Amino acid sequence: MTDVIEFAPVPPLAARARAVGGSPVRDILAVTARPEVINFAGGLPAPEFFDQEGIAAAFRDVLAEMPARALQYSTTEGEPGLRSALAARMSVRGLPTDADDVLVTTGSQQALSLLATALLEPGDTVLVEDPCYLAALQVFGFAGARVVAVPGDGEGLDPVALEELVVRERPKLLYTVPTFQNPTGRTLSAERRAAVASVAARRGLWIVEDDPYGELRFEGERVPWIASHQEARDRVVLLGSFSKVMAPGLRLGWLRAPGELRRACAVAKQAADLHTPTVNQLAAARYLADQDLDAHVGRVAAVYRARRDAMLAGLPEALPAGSAWSRPEGGMFLWVRLPESYDTVALLPQVVRRDVAYVPGVPFYAGEPDRSTLRLCFVTQTPEEIGEGLRRLGDGLGAQAC
Repeated sequence: MTDVIEFAPVPPLAARARAVGGSPVRDILAVTARPEVINFAGGLPAPEFFDQEGIAAAFRDVLAEMPARALQYSTTEGEPGLRSALAARMSVRGLPTDADDVLVTTGSQQALSLLATALLEPGDTVLVEDPCYLAALQVFGFAGARVVAVPGDGEGLDPVALEELVVRERPKLLYTVPTFQNPTGRTLSAERRAAVASVAARRGLWIVEDDPYGELRFEGERVPWIASHQEARDRVVLLGSFSKVMAPGLRLGWLRAPGELRRACAVAKQAADLHTPTVNQLAAARYLADQDLDAHVGRVAAVYRARRDAMLAGLPEALPAGSAWSRPEGGMFLWVRLPESYDTVALLPQVVRRDVAYVPGVPFYAGEPDRSTLRLCFVTQTPEEIGEGLRRLGDGLGAQAC
């Protein structure tokens, strides 16, 4: 007689893994991966404008001239040449920076995770914009933070409301994307940035200023970083990325932070991945030395502006009467609010059946969501494809009205 062996179940996943779901944007992209779908849901830069030749040349040169170094382990803080180049780019934009102020990360998303590890205890309060970048909400959720949205308007978060929340909630940090925000595309004015810096200085608050889109400006004047305000320089962390201006596949980001916090993030990074890939860092540094990244970004921004204009031109006919939308001066996204009776989560399946997709606004809210909102990305399709996509979107939304 054979004994029946009963196996005990394995221990459960950590509570944070059970509590925090995946990205709805990634889920939508998986469902709409068919080539016939015109996808306004993704936040993907247009691949036809990657500088493939310039980036390939940088990799060839690095691997030909320093193969042993390029293929070897590197320092956690990042390759010195790249850190120096990044510091120079920030300095010329009005924020004096040394190489030692910079930590290179595996995409700016990792920078957020490192900051959460270094700053947050379970139960700490984090303030965010309303609505907020979705992946930041995921990071803070994994950290066990209590996330509170700061009220705002079409111009961004309200500094008066921010101060009231700081006094009442005693948060650890404020997370903000003040320039061409994801998901709304809005930009915080210079006056509000100064007010936010003042609140942080007077009330004791870290500010995480995420700037992945700031160089993609189509019109208007550049607004200085919150980090450039003297009174808050000891409490602002500035995040940047090459994903939107060079190539996301390089997975190169960085953070500029005060010394103690930067060192804590370096220790957290040692536990995460030791260092960002050496060859990618060296190739990026070579690209910055040999190519004109600013000129390349200018050419890309001109194309993105035409695509934004195509979307803005088609929205009045595509959307139901009573809709409203943002008009971003740069970046990749615009934000739509349909009439109150529309639920963009419920509507998405019937819109996708017409081979077009958007992201419902609901997952971008830390608090009570506005279910009539949605995000559109305008950079990945040509103006002609945008026009056709908006026609399909109008058909799908019109079916709801019937």
